[in-house]
Amino acid sequence: MSHKAIIIRANKMGFCFGVMKAVRLCENILQNPNNVNKKKYILGMLVHNDFVVQDFQKKGFVTIEESEISSLKKGDIVVIRAHGITKEIQQKLEEKEVELYDATCIFVSQIKWKILWAMEQGYDILFLGDKEHPEVKGITSYAENIQVFAELEELKRAKIQKDRKYFLSTQTTLHQKKFLEMKKYLEEFYPNVYIFNKICGATQERQRATEILAKEVEIVFVLGGRKSSNTKKLYEISKSINPNTYLLESEEDLEEACLQGKSKIGLTAGASTPEEIIRNIENKIRGILDA
Repeated sequence: MSHKAIIIRANKMGFCFGVMKAVRLCENILQNPNNVNKKKYILGMLVHNDFVVQDFQKKGFVTIEESEISSLKKGDIVVIRAHGITKEIQQKLEEKEVELYDATCIFVSQIKWKILWAMEQGYDILFLGDKEHPEVKGITSYAENIQVFAELEELKRAKIQKDRKYFLSTQTTLHQKKFLEMKKYLEEFYPNVYIFNKICGATQERQRATEILAKEVEIVFVLGGRKSSNTKKLYEISKSINPNTYLLESEEDLEEACLQGKSKIGLTAGASTPEEIIRNIENKIRGILDA
């Protein structure tokens, strides 16, 4: 399939600050000689990328689900995933007297603390995000009188009273365009809602970079885990601009036929996608183009 082609990377892609912090925390635990004989667990997926999860399993961590907390012993090492955990799970872990390491993204923690502050100030809580996502489950477990919405239509059906004060926050990976629609609606009809926008800067940068890339190239490969919220958003953004958009978890997902006749190929990647995966896919594309 040898023809002159170029591969263009989005100018912002791959690991964000929060994922980097979680990965480094686990690496440091492994390198500490005091931890050699301790059992090491990660609660849930450290980050939403199977490659990263499996890599740490090979190095000695065991991934456990929340339903398995009862099997933990005093002194076991437990890492809390980057998306955070619920209030109830936090209490269960503390009762178990395990050695806790918190890899929760700093932005997720900030939202939680801000919601606790808002409740103290007498606000009712509104939250924009996917209620099935672990980050949202974790944050919203700390709130009372909370309503969660994923779409503008849901928000329009909400019970918001004009004579009460409301505090609204967002999932860190919420689509910026979706947020702006909901913000506009609230500002027009409910000035009694205080809006706290905590969409992660890294998420916004990757979304903007993907928009630009999708317009420049003939085909876009979005690299990342299918469970990753931010990867899915990048895929949706790119697909809406460029129909030739494909989501790849690894080089095995790449089909040669997609590249037929393409000379400008774009790559973007979710915030939990490691550089190794990006390189592997890029090398496979180069191998096909040079064949």
